[in-house]
Amino acid sequence: MGKVLSFGELLLRICPDENGQWLEENSLPFYVGGAEANVATALARWGIPSAYLTALPDNYISGELVTYLQNQQVQMRDTFYHGDRLGLYYLAKGKDLKNTGVIYDRSGSAFATLRPGMINWDAVFEGVSWFHFSAICPAITQAVADVCAEALQIATQKGITVSLDLNYRAKLWKYGKAPEEVMPALAQHCDLIMGNIWAAHTMLGIALDESLTEAKHKDKLAQHARITSEAIIRRFPRCRIVANTFRFDQQEQGIRYFTALYTDGALSISTEYNTDKILDKVGSGDCFMAGLIYGFYNNLAPAHTLELATLAAYKKLFIPGDATTTPIAELKNTVPYAN
Repeated sequence: MGKVLSFGELLLRICPDENGQWLEENSLPFYVGGAEANVATALARWGIPSAYLTALPDNYISGELVTYLQNQQVQMRDTFYHGDRLGLYYLAKGKDLKNTGVIYDRSGSAFATLRPGMINWDAVFEGVSWFHFSAICPAITQAVADVCAEALQIATQKGITVSLDLNYRAKLWKYGKAPEEVMPALAQHCDLIMGNIWAAHTMLGIALDESLTEAKHKDKLAQHARITSEAIIRRFPRCRIVANTFRFDQQEQGIRYFTALYTDGALSISTEYNTDKILDKVGSGDCFMAGLIYGFYNNLAPAHTLELATLAAYKKLFIPGDATTTPIAELKNTVPYAN
């Protein structure tokens, strides 16, 4: 197997506290982030040959960020340097990226100003057997969506496995097109599609049955996961694996979390995890995606892969920052169905 290449925008997450104490203390925590960078970092930590492609301005801050990721064992050989600025976002500690409080400062960034023809995909895909991207990329601009289409066409020609995370960010889709006008054309190139039943509805136009979702019963949600997965595979024949996550807030800081995986006509449902307090919601879904890639890259059984990915995502809820630090050995020693 070759390396796994993740493509997306490298970001800095500025993380103020909610009560304004950061102003009094002149202290503003930040983390290196970006959905695809989180996947690349997790895979590198877990021993998978992992590369990351992004666009950055050619300055010393970018150089330090590239070095930081290289120190995490992420290959950064193909970083594309152009433009003038790095993308930022602001999110209070403990909040979710779907929260109305998230503030994006990405307009005009090096990544947002990418255009088709800039990246030599034939060279970038040398030695790559798996390509990963997320729906955040085509949400930024039409031109970036076109870059994604360009990459997927070449990846398909080369027989590279492609995974897509359907993470929906309403605040990013601002260039005049709804996700459903853009995402299906990209999804047709994908072997693995991960998201949830609501994102599949919003981004791919897959039907949503509210009678199965309103009470949040696990059995009914699992039934919907099967319906959604089968609909995705019918509509996008290249897709052979569909994963759905179910994460619900409960009480003030509590989380209920479980997942589903559909492949080869069979649906697997993970262990359900519950906690009354978490530390950081950001990056949990990216960690789940990394766990799926890890499992299928290593030819693990689907049920084993699902349990490993779900546990990795759950543990990320207790880790500050955007990327996981959980060792793969810890996951393997804990997860049900471990070898």
